[in-house]
Amino acid sequence: MKRAYNLMIGERTAEEIKIRIGSAFPLEQELTMEVKGRDLSSGLPKTLSICSEEIRDALKEPLNSILESIRITLERCPPELSSDLVDRGIVVAGGGALLRGIDRLIAEETGLPVHIADDPLTAVAEGTGRVLQELQFLKRVASSSRT
Repeated sequence: MKRAYNLMIGERTAEEIKIRIGSAFPLEQELTMEVKGRDLSSGLPKTLSICSEEIRDALKEPLNSILESIRITLERCPPELSSDLVDRGIVVAGGGALLRGIDRLIAEETGLPVHIADDPLTAVAEGTGRVLQELQFLKRVASSSRT
């Protein structure tokens, strides 16, 4: 908003924009939203209308970083895991999984099936908790992968 419109908005407003009209992939029907902030030229409050295409464009850089990380991870992946990914696909978890179309974007870029975790916001914490409950197994797996 700052670069495109010279409009200063808060973090909460930016998050609301991302949730309400943000998308990683073109939508069938693009969305619009009114945004209120402070005009950096005049210092006065200002309201403007933005559309989901503009937000998608603003999200391109972080999305490209995510896609590049996925590509690097897939390149380093052992063949057995690659085979599982072809069969079962990628599961996306965390807050980014809530961005509309992230699954379609990743699927298009990787050629793999992509699924959103049932509860993406807690999936990482729950998975970490399960691993911590199985520390002995994790130690065996980690030591066998070094040999």
